[in-house]
Amino acid sequence: MSAIGRRRGIHYLQKLSAANIPSDLIEKGQSRVIDASLTLIREKAKLKGELVRALGGSLASTSLLGVPLGHNSSFLQGPAFAPPRIREAMWCGSTNSTTEEGKELKDPRVLTDVGDLSVQEIRDCGVDDDRLMNVISESVKLVMEEDPLRPLVLGGDHSISYPVVRAVSEKLGGPVDILHLDAHPDIYDAFEGNKYSHASPFARIMEGGYARRLLQVGIRSINSEGREQGKRFGVEQYEMRTFSRDRHFLEHLKLGEGVKGVYISVDVDCLDPAFAPGVSHFEPGGLSFRDVLNILHNLQGNLVAADVVEYNPQRDAVDGLTAMVAAKLVRELAAKMSK
Repeated sequence: MSAIGRRRGIHYLQKLSAANIPSDLIEKGQSRVIDASLTLIREKAKLKGELVRALGGSLASTSLLGVPLGHNSSFLQGPAFAPPRIREAMWCGSTNSTTEEGKELKDPRVLTDVGDLSVQEIRDCGVDDDRLMNVISESVKLVMEEDPLRPLVLGGDHSISYPVVRAVSEKLGGPVDILHLDAHPDIYDAFEGNKYSHASPFARIMEGGYARRLLQVGIRSINSEGREQGKRFGVEQYEMRTFSRDRHFLEHLKLGEGVKGVYISVDVDCLDPAFAPGVSHFEPGGLSFRDVLNILHNLQGNLVAADVVEYNPQRDAVDGLTAMVAAKLVRELAAKMSK
């Protein structure tokens, strides 16, 4: 278990228990806060879905959902502050709202936003991670219920990918293929004893049968457990030390045939820290930004959902450089998903 922020809700719950507050009273209060948080997501998703359907002509429209969770990080918890910073950079006046492939992000048929799940407010009521993960999954399903909205989730640390992928797979009725861009495989069984660690989401995803194929690209910090877990789950791991050899294959991926679609998870530290210094874990020798865009732009497959995680504003530099990097990733993924 790690860090002060992760224990805040637990300590609050212990105080209530010590004061002999009945457990059913605590649980009812927690449920009210959860319901209020989900209601806001639900109603915003309904509104945005109605708008897109009224405009017509959209088969898939990307919808942003923020999950500002940082307490499952093993080092720094700054990713909890990322979603608003990414949004700010997305709409910064220093650039325009057209993506590289020519889609206009101000068109709600391309991109809408349902806001952030109230993660810290929920945790402050003593809600544990088992229940919190269920709430995150439910928020994702609320977006997916509003056809043609498809969720693009703004993290947050990488632990959010497990409940998001679970929700997508359950809602679609079967597994997806996952393209995972990262410096780390994040497939520990339970890093530091935490099964929901940001270093463990893909172990939970593969255990649950939510992915048929998992391709991990950009890996350059992996130990024996990471490799053993990869073999156990049949993961396709593409390390940076062989990227020049693998480049052609990775820039011409075709995924999702025979399953419910493609999910993309982008950890910002897949990039070399020269391109993205605002991350918790500096791992030199990573992908260039254009490497990542080439992989994303050329991917063939039905992109049903995605996440961008592990941007840490507290380590950013040069007037929000990494915020702009994360924002551009979000913009290009939004264009890729919408149709």
